[in-house]
Amino acid sequence: MRRAVCPGSFDPITNGHLDIIGRASRLYDEVYVAVMINKAKKGLFEIEERIDLIRQVTAEFGNVRVEAFHGLLVDFCKERDIPAIVKGLRAVSDFDYELQMAQMNNGLSGVETLFVPTNPTYSFLSSSLVKEVATWGGDVSHLVPPVVFDALTERLKKD
Repeated sequence: MRRAVCPGSFDPITNGHLDIIGRASRLYDEVYVAVMINKAKKGLFEIEERIDLIRQVTAEFGNVRVEAFHGLLVDFCKERDIPAIVKGLRAVSDFDYELQMAQMNNGLSGVETLFVPTNPTYSFLSSSLVKEVATWGGDVSHLVPPVVFDALTERLKKD
């Protein structure tokens, strides 16, 4: 069984994330979406909410598992016998950081990282940008799946 992981905070998951996960799901038998727990940061959505949203929007792929993780990604990979990390690259600036991470992960555990160029439609897209635009009333409905847009709209009404 060929396994890979797509890690991130996914706060919230965007169409760009979904594009990378979907492409990975066509290349691998099983794709884990590892939702990073960062106790130092307060996210807009709780980890359980993110996991639920990701499960909903990836259900159509049929071979995606969603789990939370904290600590080293390579430990997550070792525990699940995952030999590959799939990362989307939006721009050259992403590559500088991601290359260092890939080399560190490989040096620590032998896990390989595969870089997938982001669909140009999503080359500017990030969860942070989506949250910022939505907070100020901008239309982000075309940047996130409908269920995520609804959850985002509802959450921002409360804040």
